[in-house]
Amino acid sequence: MAFDVKDKTVLVTGANRGIGKSILEEALRRGATKVYAAVRKIDSAEPLVEEYGDRVVPVRLDLDDPASITAAAKTAADVDVVVNNAGVLKISSALDPDAIAALQFEMNANVYGLIQVAQAFAPVLKANGGGALAQLNSVASVTTFAAFATYCASKAASYAITQGLRESLREQGTLVVSVHPGPIQTDMGVEAGFGDDADSPDLVAAGIFDAIAADRFLVWPDKVAQQIGGAYQSFAENVIEAGAQEG
Repeated sequence: MAFDVKDKTVLVTGANRGIGKSILEEALRRGATKVYAAVRKIDSAEPLVEEYGDRVVPVRLDLDDPASITAAAKTAADVDVVVNNAGVLKISSALDPDAIAALQFEMNANVYGLIQVAQAFAPVLKANGGGALAQLNSVASVTTFAAFATYCASKAASYAITQGLRESLREQGTLVVSVHPGPIQTDMGVEAGFGDDADSPDLVAAGIFDAIAADRFLVWPDKVAQQIGGAYQSFAENVIEAGAQEG
């Protein structure tokens, strides 16, 4: 199911900044014909249109608004690759008074939003020959940091859903990619307290399209992610990968 993004149509959620913007730009560098910039506010994508012209098409998509996801799938009926990059983070430990509210907020976008994106776009990808669905998870999906416990829980859940999607979408020829960045230089990274040693979002973008080209499920794009991914490798090969092959 591996393929090159050249001459393909791509949709990126949260495409107006940070990792999403890097993903959009990497798709264009690799020869994508068109990239849908799926954003909550259409105006936020205007600078991308000014820079790249009609190769970038803004479309409204808000992970908190299921109707907008359904409408975006109808608009982007020619899409070959969907990259669900958008997500939210609250700095909350399990003992914080607002932990439940934080987790509900994060689950709504990071997990329920993923499910709704997958349900809306799976038929589109099938109709267009299979394509690929890439989900931005995190190193926080395989290990928990106490200060971000609720975020880690939501990302662990989104990783579980991603594994299920890999099996569910295989029959229709859709490649599923699970991306697990560590500290990255983004606005969210600043909010989380990542220092100057955080890696560039360009590494994440390149890792996604390299994985699509190589038919690879797991992506550990940066130096912290690679350390965690290296430790996780045996489990991934013997449980995650093996289970998927048996299924």
